[in-house]
Amino acid sequence: PENVRAVPDLIEVVKDADLLAFCLPHQFLSKILPDIAANAKPGVIGLSAIKGIDFDENGIVLISESIRDTVGCDTSILMGANVAKEMGEDQFCETTIGYSNKENGEKWKLAFDHPTMSVGLVEDTVGVELCGALKNIVAIGAGFSDGLGFGGNTKAALMRIGLKEMVKFCKTFYDGISDDTFLESCGVADLITTCYGGRNRLCAEAFAAAAREGNPKTLDQIEAEILNGQSLQGTLTAKEVNHILKAKGMTDQFPFFTQVYNIAYEGAPVESIATTNYGV
Repeated sequence: PENVRAVPDLIEVVKDADLLAFCLPHQFLSKILPDIAANAKPGVIGLSAIKGIDFDENGIVLISESIRDTVGCDTSILMGANVAKEMGEDQFCETTIGYSNKENGEKWKLAFDHPTMSVGLVEDTVGVELCGALKNIVAIGAGFSDGLGFGGNTKAALMRIGLKEMVKFCKTFYDGISDDTFLESCGVADLITTCYGGRNRLCAEAFAAAAREGNPKTLDQIEAEILNGQSLQGTLTAKEVNHILKAKGMTDQFPFFTQVYNIAYEGAPVESIATTNYGV
């Protein structure tokens, strides 16, 4: 588009901006936030499309919390069933913006709403953000299923189990998350499209297929071969979630999330994604 301009200098981008949209692998965010905070205009508002979570000694730290605390700006959240290639082809899609300040949420809707991208608004930043992060763990499990050659029944079962753990995780660690949020584009729609497309599913499928064929590869090898410099977010989120669950003594309450982690990082057989007793 004519009104999109690529600028490599972060400070130049930030200094005159009224709205700041954040979209990058979350492990790199902390390196740039101090420069953004030092150069952002007073009154700037933010929006995060970053999928992931972090943690400290007290537990979960949402990415948006890091932005709000460091930059000092109200930060809305954008998540949804938005596969980039299809969006680039102007195929119709929906997305969800979660807000805490309705006026700012409306501004972001004006910025992004389009005939081929319908924006829904919900007053639930935490639910929208967690859905965007946690569904990538489920997509890893779905990719394992695909790589093992299982069909739609198995994949649907794993997606259902994964969705239940997404809801349970959100409700366990946060109050006030709306059940309706899980029915928005950021919830079930993003889960479906991510489990059938996207890089997390693709890499997990390749990982499982290699193991099945007797030529196992690490996920780091798969990432380097397939993603051309992009980052695999689902496994990192599984690791971060597992750290939190272990710290709380709750791994047995989230057997699907735990098994995805065990396969990705602890050498559990990939076939166990479909043989583990998930208790549901």
